[in-house]
Amino acid sequence: MKTMKITFLALIVVLTIFSSCEKEDPVIPNEEEVITTLEYTMVGSMGDTAVFTWRDLDGDGPNAPVITHDTLMPNATYTGSCTLWNETETPAENVTIEIQDEADEHQFFFSTTVTDLVFGYADTDSNGLPVGLQTTITTPATMAHGTFTVTLKHEPVKTAANVSSGDMTNAGGSTDIEATFDVHIH
Repeated sequence: MKTMKITFLALIVVLTIFSSCEKEDPVIPNEEEVITTLEYTMVGSMGDTAVFTWRDLDGDGPNAPVITHDTLMPNATYTGSCTLWNETETPAENVTIEIQDEADEHQFFFSTTVTDLVFGYADTDSNGLPVGLQTTITTPATMAHGTFTVTLKHEPVKTAANVSSGDMTNAGGSTDIEATFDVHIH
């Protein structure tokens, strides 16, 4: 009977040790956003609207992104806005809201192969540094065609000297999304 009590107590101790050593689900402190779609809408001062869309519903899967392009008028000024979606969820999640809430941890960068196509920032984070959800765009005076690329960086090194110009060279961070669009100016 004494051996049975000792065995029973040993079993309880062993079970307690094993049950307290179970792995807990890891806590990911700042998980990056899932972004399947970027819509970049440009509204011209003359009332024209151009919409550029990049959609990749299978992420790193075998299907290429579906990209829609548009045209811009020469010698024009546009107001741009980026909207981001996670369309793997139903209903689709508007990721733009999360980017706005975490503006100090994000920045869009714009590059182009078109001479005199200029992108400017029209919004800032709580530190007065650029974000890029809202932009201004000026087009060249003559007809042109080429590409422009929109890159969203997560946790870039945001200092006035480093990112105010929109140069991504020393920004660091990780890329949440990068989309390249054909653009025709005519």
